[in-house]
Amino acid sequence: MKIALASPPYPASIADGLAWIEKLTKEAASQQAAIICFPESYIPGYPGMGVDPAERTPQKLEAALQAVQRIAASNSIAVIIPMDWYRDGALLNLAFVIDDKGEVLGYQTKNQLDPSEDNLWQAGAERNLFEVSGIKFGITICHEGYRYPESVRWAARNGAQVVFHPNYTGSNDTGRLPMEWGAKENPYYEKAQMLRAMENTIYFATSNYAFQYPESASSLIGPDGSCVAYQAYGKAGVITATMEPEKATGLLAGRFKPELYR
Repeated sequence: MKIALASPPYPASIADGLAWIEKLTKEAASQQAAIICFPESYIPGYPGMGVDPAERTPQKLEAALQAVQRIAASNSIAVIIPMDWYRDGALLNLAFVIDDKGEVLGYQTKNQLDPSEDNLWQAGAERNLFEVSGIKFGITICHEGYRYPESVRWAARNGAQVVFHPNYTGSNDTGRLPMEWGAKENPYYEKAQMLRAMENTIYFATSNYAFQYPESASSLIGPDGSCVAYQAYGKAGVITATMEPEKATGLLAGRFKPELYR
């Protein structure tokens, strides 16, 4: 199965975000990818980073989701689209999964918020698995994938062969441009991605914005912890890479003994 990981610029508006979604989704489909994943809170854009608050209304978010459904259907590719979303009056950080016919299969909420996000979103409380083209997968969103490895282990122990990880790490204002994936001078993020894959013996697929100063690359990590492919730092685009499902055995996740920690 070939998957695609998007590295779009930070969106100036929902319309700008949708334009990049259409562009990168078409590119992924042309390379025969079965699914493409976008970064955290891509619609309408991570809060407090310059997007007009008027973009974050239930009506505009619903219209944007419908637009992404049309993009998925017209390109015959599944899409993981992270969004802000209202449920019962609360604003959630979540990722919708849309199949290649444009149908919404469900969504995964961000359940472990970064302490700085407590006033931005309400944390979710459920974990879900999804299936596309015979591949089972989970989703963990940014901070919870980096700081709460249990979110990935749960998916692996329940049959996921890959966990997608929409995230937001970096800045367009300050920082440094990494030169080598996983280098010791890089922030810890890529090391954590490597561990999430190898400690569960599954693939880990992470998607980040194309910041001027990114702190991690959009990458596919193999079950042995090796980097299969990554997007060039600071460059907008999409990477596609082939997963070999037989290698995602979930061996180490399956050997975990939860009764030892009760």
